[in-house]
Amino acid sequence: MTDTTQDTTHFGYRTVAKEEKADLVAEVFHSVAAKYDIMNDMMSMGIHRVWKRFTIDCSGVRRGHRVLDLGGGTGDLTAKFSRIVGDDGQVVLADINNSMLKVGRSKLRDIGIVGNVGYVQANAEELPFPDDYFDCITISFCLRNVTDKNKALRSMYRVLKPGGRLLVLEFSKPLLEPLSKVYDAYSFHLLPKMGELIANDAESYRYLAESIRMHPDQDTLEGMMKDAGFEQTNYYNLTGGIVALHRGYKF
Repeated sequence: MTDTTQDTTHFGYRTVAKEEKADLVAEVFHSVAAKYDIMNDMMSMGIHRVWKRFTIDCSGVRRGHRVLDLGGGTGDLTAKFSRIVGDDGQVVLADINNSMLKVGRSKLRDIGIVGNVGYVQANAEELPFPDDYFDCITISFCLRNVTDKNKALRSMYRVLKPGGRLLVLEFSKPLLEPLSKVYDAYSFHLLPKMGELIANDAESYRYLAESIRMHPDQDTLEGMMKDAGFEQTNYYNLTGGIVALHRGYKF
């Protein structure tokens, strides 16, 4: 009997062929791009801004640095990093989804961020950058949508400079069972309804809830980062573990 497990992956709770997942994820984000920022504020009650600020505080980014905001979507982190690195630095906003990239480019230009930001449509598994290129890489609420997470982590390691750091901000596993039950009820009942009312798309937000549950837990993801070559890895649980920030270094 042929083992097909190596040829399949998860799209939410569905099992799909690996080559299909990128297109399925693309459909989700093409659909939600225009309402993405509004939904982020509604879904998290604005707390996502605190999570992102903490990420920036942990980044060590300073003037003159080169930063990759991978899966950066509408550019919240890019905007902050652009001001930090200044004219001598560079921020690359990269996303596999062209619709999200267009929304991000338009938003950043509207607030006057132009000179030190570049935009690249890229797959995290095969980053189109030289070895040892970035001082810092952030990937925010994106890794769970990547088909081959291990391959993506190795790709990030390759393009990171020695001494650079990777920061993975992602939904994770709540630490307490009562919180987990409340979170499940919110994710699988309220979230799709919000998606339907605000973005006219309940199905995409049902997938997003499922994708969170299929994402590796805190310790598993830290182990994956170590396997990719990262050292001095650690993570911070935020909002009771609903979100975790993982950090690792390349030496």
